[in-house]
Amino acid sequence: MLFNSFPFLFLFLPVAFIGGFMLFRANHNRAGLAFMAACSLFFYGYWKPAHLWVIVLSILVNYLMGGAIAPRREPLVRRLLLVAGIAFNLGMLGYFKYLGFFSHMFTVVQFDSFFDNVVNTALPIGISFYTFQQIAFLIDSYNNIKHRAYSFVEYVFFVSFFPQLIAGPIVHHAEIMPQLEHLAQRLRGARYVTRYLVPGMALLVIGLAKKVLLADTFGVYADGAFAVASLDRMTFFDAWASAVAYTLQIYFDFSGYSDMAIGLAFLFGLHLPINFNAPYKAASMIDFWRRWHITLSRFLRDYLYFPLGGNRRGPALRYLNLLATMMIGGLWHGANWTFLFWGFLHGALLAVNHALRSVTSRRPPVWLAVGATFIIIVFTWVPFRAEGFAVVQRFYYLMLGFDGVVVPQTYGALIPALGDFATVFNIRAGDVGFFSGIRQVAFTAAGLAIVFFGPVAMALLEPAPRRRALRSKLVPVGLGIAATLVFLVMWVQSNVTFLYFQF
Repeated sequence: MLFNSFPFLFLFLPVAFIGGFMLFRANHNRAGLAFMAACSLFFYGYWKPAHLWVIVLSILVNYLMGGAIAPRREPLVRRLLLVAGIAFNLGMLGYFKYLGFFSHMFTVVQFDSFFDNVVNTALPIGISFYTFQQIAFLIDSYNNIKHRAYSFVEYVFFVSFFPQLIAGPIVHHAEIMPQLEHLAQRLRGARYVTRYLVPGMALLVIGLAKKVLLADTFGVYADGAFAVASLDRMTFFDAWASAVAYTLQIYFDFSGYSDMAIGLAFLFGLHLPINFNAPYKAASMIDFWRRWHITLSRFLRDYLYFPLGGNRRGPALRYLNLLATMMIGGLWHGANWTFLFWGFLHGALLAVNHALRSVTSRRPPVWLAVGATFIIIVFTWVPFRAEGFAVVQRFYYLMLGFDGVVVPQTYGALIPALGDFATVFNIRAGDVGFFSGIRQVAFTAAGLAIVFFGPVAMALLEPAPRRRALRSKLVPVGLGIAATLVFLVMWVQSNVTFLYFQF
């Protein structure tokens, strides 16, 4: 079920919200959690009922394993239980997501039909997210890092809570479980409307607008050029325009989903961790990964990079650890060599960034650092979006100007004014098949302006005194927000999925 769909917004959400709200306000906390967990599992199964058993089995096994890894047991037994639990999670993820990928590397003739069936098996949605979420739970259970013992109903709610179930954030149990003890007080509180309901509705509307009005439009501009059949007709201008379009598409798509997820959780009085914080305003690749998919970065850091040794064993191993961590992060996104290459690029860029910081404390001007980082990010999104290395190679060949600079015929009259510069860089007018003209230029300029100069939606959640006046002003426009939501949904015709749903 998609957040940007009529069934979700006008059927599922009202039922889940009204039912959960009434139960929690009546102080029936366990019944409220059970009701919300049931709604969330229905939400999950609505997409593909045949995959509901996957998440149910995952929840059951991990909850039992987490309870079995008790401090009173022998260290060896606890360690074996932890290894078994992690192996179960990675085995489930590997079967559905990676077995077909690795089968092409190590083809065994007698198992060809089996591998073909695996490749043709649809990936259970959200499996990458709730698998990492539960691996963290097992490791923390082993290390005795838990707020308290969790009931089964609480655990099911924690894993399956629908705003974060499909595409994150990768919620840590320590962020959710303590909040469950105070839900009734929050929902009955006098400031529930101004502190949770109105900001939650506002974030829901903002996120829906980002997805429907911006991300899906940029997707139209990007999709044609990234098709393999289009490679021969592409030009320098096409490649850059499409790469920037995809850069903006994934920004507004993921930003929109993150806003909607946090806004939906706010309706129930819950805080989800911020997962997206203006990443294209980053002044370095290190800064970018502190802003983009924050909870994935945190998981990779705490449960992979640090156990590998982090930066404690000298610079050489530090850089190797960064490469390994980011390449695994790339494969987490999908079973494709292009994702592995994307992870390698980011690992290498992070290593270079750290190396430069170790030899000099000088920093370029902020505007230059942000601009250079953005251009690098545009380059790195190409393998992330491409369906194969032929597409990556062609894009990079054109973007770097090896085939000259072809601009639309409309601007051909301006080329003579460039003089020798046009000759040296082979700037010429030609057919630009995947460029939509001034409309795309204007839309891209508007998107970039929002990215670099627009406000951050998360400001609605700041508890600072200067935000109190804003919240009080939002109360009278609550009905206006709801009406805006209705009009925005009218734009939803094709129900385009969020990009991170595929991971």
